[in-house]
Amino acid sequence: MNIYVVDADESTRSMLLYVLGEQSYTTNGFENAESFKAAMRKQLPNLILLDRAMPEEDGLTLLKWLKSDRRTASVPVILLMNQATEMDKVIGLDHGADDCISKPFGILELLSRIHAILRRTEQRTAPSDETQRVYQDIIVYPNRHLVTLHGREVHLTKKEFRLLWYLLENRGHVMTRERIMEYVWDADFDVETRTIDIHINTLRKKLKDNGCMIQTIRGVGYKIS
Repeated sequence: MNIYVVDADESTRSMLLYVLGEQSYTTNGFENAESFKAAMRKQLPNLILLDRAMPEEDGLTLLKWLKSDRRTASVPVILLMNQATEMDKVIGLDHGADDCISKPFGILELLSRIHAILRRTEQRTAPSDETQRVYQDIIVYPNRHLVTLHGREVHLTKKEFRLLWYLLENRGHVMTRERIMEYVWDADFDVETRTIDIHINTLRKKLKDNGCMIQTIRGVGYKIS
């Protein structure tokens, strides 16, 4: 397993590289966006630890760059944030991070989150294109992480895509917030109710007129009829 550590602070970067090396991970460290992007073009890692407070191009900008390219969009990212507030974490997750952890963090906690994400990545198998879902003017292609509306691609984050797929897979059934958390966030992150609501609202906007197909069931969750 290869992990990229992207952090401009040399002491933090060196510490993380040492700790991960002791866990038998192969590691590469990067102090700036340019060297990180060059490495990504040559070889993709199994996971990225990305500091939000990067100079020149901050962590959110780099995260957006990763998620906008189909080649790199599926690489899991843990966003490292200085004394992160709840809203900081919501923003990080909304940009496509798989997890967010606040600095200073405990090494055991970080390792636990890394292990959990890598375990999920190994176990998760993508469905075949034959299981694509068609609903009104929307077509979802799970293998290609592609959604089209009226034949045009709709750019969704990984969380938005999983959320839409889950609701379509369970069409006609009310999905509780707890079940949505388990599927979309794998229940390894303490997701606030408002985080789910924010993702639902953003998804509705991206689906335009078809967004109204996602119904709110007050006090319970969401469904697509």
